[in-house]
Amino acid sequence: MNNRIFALVDCNSFYCSCERLFRPDLRNRPVGVLSNNDGCFVSRTNELKALGVKMGEPYFKVKDICKKNNVAVFSANFSLYTNLSDRVMSTLFDFTPNIEVYSVDEAFLDLSGFDEKTILDYCRHIKETVERNTGIPVGIGVGRSKVMAKLANRIAKKDASSCGVYSTLTPMCREYALESVDIEDVWGIGRQSTIKMNGLGIKKAKHLRDYRNDKLIQNIFTKVGRMIQDELREISCFPLNEEIPKKKEIISSRTFGKPVYELSLLRESIACYASLACEKLRKQESVCQEVEIFIRTNPFKESVEQYVRVNSVRLDSATCDTRKIIKVAWKLLDEIFINGYEYKKACVKLGRIQDADEHQVSLFGGYDSPEDLAIMRAMDRINSRDGHETLKIAACGVNKEAWYMNQVFKSPRYLTGWNELLKI
Repeated sequence: MNNRIFALVDCNSFYCSCERLFRPDLRNRPVGVLSNNDGCFVSRTNELKALGVKMGEPYFKVKDICKKNNVAVFSANFSLYTNLSDRVMSTLFDFTPNIEVYSVDEAFLDLSGFDEKTILDYCRHIKETVERNTGIPVGIGVGRSKVMAKLANRIAKKDASSCGVYSTLTPMCREYALESVDIEDVWGIGRQSTIKMNGLGIKKAKHLRDYRNDKLIQNIFTKVGRMIQDELREISCFPLNEEIPKKKEIISSRTFGKPVYELSLLRESIACYASLACEKLRKQESVCQEVEIFIRTNPFKESVEQYVRVNSVRLDSATCDTRKIIKVAWKLLDEIFINGYEYKKACVKLGRIQDADEHQVSLFGGYDSPEDLAIMRAMDRINSRDGHETLKIAACGVNKEAWYMNQVFKSPRYLTGWNELLKI
């Protein structure tokens, strides 16, 4: 018998909840958060969902609906969301050391060994503590596998009688969850798999669990499909991944808020993206040996001549020094930039990533010296303590208005900017 117990803690409409935290007047109003350049909705409250606004819906298409229904619309404020996410995860570590931080707003907890009779009370205590400590509402689903915990979490959010916590440990509750959740809403089942499963008569999670031809499931949906089926049978196949895997590639990219024509402005954007990528590289204690940049015009604007170019180089020695990466990126940009085009997007990608303490240095120099690393560490510490870009490379410029994203509805950085602290 499987005695494992997993709990999935999922923040409710996380980005919107972060915005509501500092705006109590929005508690009962529909709230939505937009993607970069205020494009599409990436987070919606239940009130906004009830108005028919879908995830990924372009804002301009539902602008009139939003105005008519007094919808509070916000530009994405990722520095705020990341800070609050860290606070939520830090609180969860007080309840068990065995945690997999699955995403910015989700975490799996291993509660194996806890008394099953009191597990619901314990999860309610977790929910109350997280909400009291951070102000972010969460839902908790409990199951003997990660997929079952996901199903339970879905019921916890949809069923008001659950009060935000649902367990599938008992037969009656387990059957209810399996019968209630559509196959397309099962964790790991994508759109194409849903179509194929519907063709086999599999409409609900229960149908997949009870499907007897296991070999056919594996042939059509590969080993992962069979593992999902076993997880629905309470056979744990996906272990808790407590260590966040290091990224093999790091990409920093944005669409410009305004068209860019000048090389100097493209250089500034490339420098900023390289700085962001290098911060992530150092945070996971890695170095990179390949730098790639990408520039393009607006593919959706037929009236302008199109131009897309990619350029890359492999470095002699791996590095995490922002200054060196910017210098290389600028050289790559100079090689592909052509005057006269209306540029709309740029990107910096760092590849061939290796652990900082295991990579092989070049015999011909160019590697990061102790002084280089000390400068980067000092810059990271200052920015972590005093806010993003408190200290930055001069190549990033001082005025981003000429190319930066459109963020008309952005809220203050309440927790990460001294000048934007909430005033009472």
